[in-house]
Amino acid sequence: MARATGKSEAVYERLKGDIESLRLRPGAKLGEVQLGEELGASRTPVREAIRRLAGEGLVDFVPGEVARVAAISLGGVRALFEFRMLLEPRAAASVATVGAADERTLVPFRELLVRLEVFDESFRALDSSAQAGSYQEFYGITEAFDQAVIAACRNPYLARTIRDLRSQTVRLRHLSHSGPRRMLTSLEEHRAMLKAVTHGDAQAAEAACRHHLAQTLQALIDSLTGLDPTLGTDVSLDVAG
Repeated sequence: MARATGKSEAVYERLKGDIESLRLRPGAKLGEVQLGEELGASRTPVREAIRRLAGEGLVDFVPGEVARVAAISLGGVRALFEFRMLLEPRAAASVATVGAADERTLVPFRELLVRLEVFDESFRALDSSAQAGSYQEFYGITEAFDQAVIAACRNPYLARTIRDLRSQTVRLRHLSHSGPRRMLTSLEEHRAMLKAVTHGDAQAAEAACRHHLAQTLQALIDSLTGLDPTLGTDVSLDVAG
């Protein structure tokens, strides 16, 4: 039983990573037999992983039918960001407030600001093709920032809710950073958030976070409607082909 559980966890992590990175595109079929052969697993751990991912909203799973990677809908994206804008600016503000009273809270954010500055300098020195290859490094910095906010947030309910949304937000990251221009804009937005937090400025941290989310939402809308100009607020986008 322990071995099956371990295999199910490994399959889950692999599929989740492929979905979040868009290696498995929205609408892609998730056949248990085929996945089992590809991942070296029996149908049971594959089925368990698919059910877990369905519970996180990453997979559309109907018993007796072939599961699919959940489509991305414009209406769903807007609803997600409306919710995020209620949560994340408040969390950023609370972390800045805590940091103003406890310098230890600010250590990871100061380290991230240094990483961001180093990345910025190296990124701007690259040509466009090389810049595209360095996106993953920037994603690592932004993910570390998000996780640092969750870890430093003193409200466990707020932190848990933000953490539970991570799978959805990570998957959309690759659509929102659609080119070097947006990458640099996002970099500036993260610089503003990090500076506000490290200065213990709750009001600035909240405003910078809200601005970043609004800009990210607009980039996603532009990206999604660019893939399908007829896309409406209640229409799902299936880009698996």
